[in-house]
Amino acid sequence: MSSTSPPIVRTVAELRARVGAWRAAGERVGFTPTMGALHEGHLSLVRLAKAKAARAVVSIFVNPTQFAPHEDFAAYPRNEARDAELLASVGCDLIYAPTAAEMYPPGFATTVTVAGVSEPLDGAARPGHFAGVATVVTKLILQCGPDVAVFGEKDYQQLLVIRRLVADLDIPVEILGAPIARASDGVALSSRNAYLTEAERPIAAELHGALAAAVEALRAGRPVAEAEVRAAARLSAAGFARVDYVEVRGAGDLARLGPGPIRPPARVLGAAVLGKTRLIDNLAV
Repeated sequence: MSSTSPPIVRTVAELRARVGAWRAAGERVGFTPTMGALHEGHLSLVRLAKAKAARAVVSIFVNPTQFAPHEDFAAYPRNEARDAELLASVGCDLIYAPTAAEMYPPGFATTVTVAGVSEPLDGAARPGHFAGVATVVTKLILQCGPDVAVFGEKDYQQLLVIRRLVADLDIPVEILGAPIARASDGVALSSRNAYLTEAERPIAAELHGALAAAVEALRAGRPVAEAEVRAAARLSAAGFARVDYVEVRGAGDLARLGPGPIRPPARVLGAAVLGKTRLIDNLAV
């Protein structure tokens, strides 16, 4: 693969011109939206996009509308030059890095809201978050016009929200979910892991451990309520400052399951705060 950094475009017009030329040549286009601060998890998404399409576009945009006023928008890690180097290593063909003014010009007044699947879990813990996500993803997909768009299963609820909005709005794109990329100790790779202190990093593995224990309990026929309570207690005992949720939900629609034994397909999802870092993870049952 070439080590040359992919070209960067910053306007919708430039993006559409590049993609339009590929389409005129009969080439399929894959798209991976990101907020930058890229790591191996992101690169695995781009590899999947390249496996499904001749061309791969990656957007880098830290979206202000999905952060609450008290959240980490200003501090969110940004390093476009390093991101470009990493994307070159996996064959990315184009980086789309719009400004906030390009995405939300003066007079912008439209919000995309997805009911149902967006409401529990992170929807309850972070009010307004998924409206920001749904709006920016709708815009990015319509701006790029890809054949396929790839999202990671680490943000499992987000993936379901995006699948719902694409289906409901008849947007002609295939949405692919990519498996969670993990460190050797099971921690899901995330840009926010950079916030963890040296002392907190080993404790972070307890989130994956607690969810894995819940999965085993459910497979053994233990009640949902018991598995959830035990997992949350394990996180608190490990040193997590706050457990937002540990819940067992239907894999397709995030419907509440339990309180007794369940049948798959289901998903165990958890979110908890360690120090100043909010971590999320999920596992299939």
